Amino acid sequence: MGNRLENKVALITGGAAGFGKGTAAVLAREGATVYISDINKEGGEKVAKELGIKFFEHDVTNPDRWQEIIEEIKTEQKQLNVLVNNAGIGYMGDVEGTTNEAWDMVHKVDLDSVFYGCKYALPLMRDSGNGSIINISSISGIVAGHNFTAYNSAKAAVRHLSKSVALHCARTTKLVRCNSLHPVFARTEILEALLKDTSNDMLSKLEKQIPVRKLAEVEDIANAILFLASDESKMITGTEIVIDGGLSAQ
Repeated sequence: MGNRLENKVALITGGAAGFGKGTAAVLAREGATVYISDINKEGGEKVAKELGIKFFEHDVTNPDRWQEIIEEIKTEQKQLNVLVNNAGIGYMGDVEGTTNEAWDMVHKVDLDSVFYGCKYALPLMRDSGNGSIINISSISGIVAGHNFTAYNSAKAAVRHLSKSVALHCARTTKLVRCNSLHPVFARTEILEALLKDTSNDMLSKLEKQIPVRKLAEVEDIANAILFLASDESKMITGTEIVIDGGLSAQ
């Protein structure tokens, strides 16, 4: 076990699988007291038991639930130093094929939840003296695709929301930072769900789009989150870390 996050308290949304689960393991290993939340109660409880951390059942689109969770962390820990807004859903559809309902849901989960997290966690993070908000966007928030209309829109908005939050924090807190993270396609449950109705060679096609010719791994994202959560990145705020194997450089 390391100590890069010793005496820090972290909340990770979407912690039942994928980036969230991997990040929880890494942050706990580095000494943080970790809370995860997820709408998937069974999966979240399983991860919490496995890692020895605490789980909240959490619909991230519900602002009241956000306030309840932050208040419980305040009661138990008196502080919150790291917020990872990781919960999200994917959706494939071009502008004509995207239903109004799908558009609304993608933005509620992928964008509105990030706003709620920043809004309701910030007072406790401010009182904690320092902190890091890490908003998980996507390479799709920087590079658009014809068939990711809603997802492109929501993830691009997360990028600029993070900048706005960072500037606000710089003016109103001692040292609370906010950055966005932009991973390329990674081997997660979201990608599997997106590709379940596509041809079997879609993964190979995705890999060929990436200059390093491979998808990201969960640990690639978790290690970047660890860096942003730690004091090693204390001068990094209002920017983005891109983990894309060179995709956006083309």
